[in-house]
Amino acid sequence: MKKNLITIKEFIDKSIGEWKSIRSTHTLAFQEFENTNSSLIISYQDINCDEVLEMKNKFKSSQDISFAIQISWQSISEWETEIKSQESNTILIFCPKDEYSGNLIKDKGYAEKIPSSSRYYMDENKTFNIQSDYNTTISEERIWFLSKNVRARYSIIKNKNNNGILQTSHATEIRKIIT
Repeated sequence: MKKNLITIKEFIDKSIGEWKSIRSTHTLAFQEFENTNSSLIISYQDINCDEVLEMKNKFKSSQDISFAIQISWQSISEWETEIKSQESNTILIFCPKDEYSGNLIKDKGYAEKIPSSSRYYMDENKTFNIQSDYNTTISEERIWFLSKNVRARYSIIKNKNNNGILQTSHATEIRKIIT
């Protein structure tokens, strides 16, 4: 079955670059809908830089680091009647179990903005799957390529106590092509 899989490194290699993201988020508990437009930059990070080594030490990880990436973004959100602008970045450290799966250390989580450790794997549909347990929530993310320059991202955030779905979101990410 693994002959149809792409490795995590191949997936990340395809993801490096500048992207425009259009995301809709549905917060089910409050029956709210949010649109967000973002500019993303995904780049490799030196695994020997201070931030990466500090994160590895913080998690007391003895696992080998395969590679690390930084994701930087600027976003404009239309939450209720307010338009909010946000700018931030996060570092993801890949500690592989094999070429297709492993643990992911993040300085900021997706569902809760705290340092976190997640499980990741590539599936037979060439989809990058991330599963994260936080203090009060669980998130599941799936990212796949629709074409060379278009990615789709889907996420679910669940309540850790009762597994109830709190939020779903879908994003389309379009690579900025420099001509």
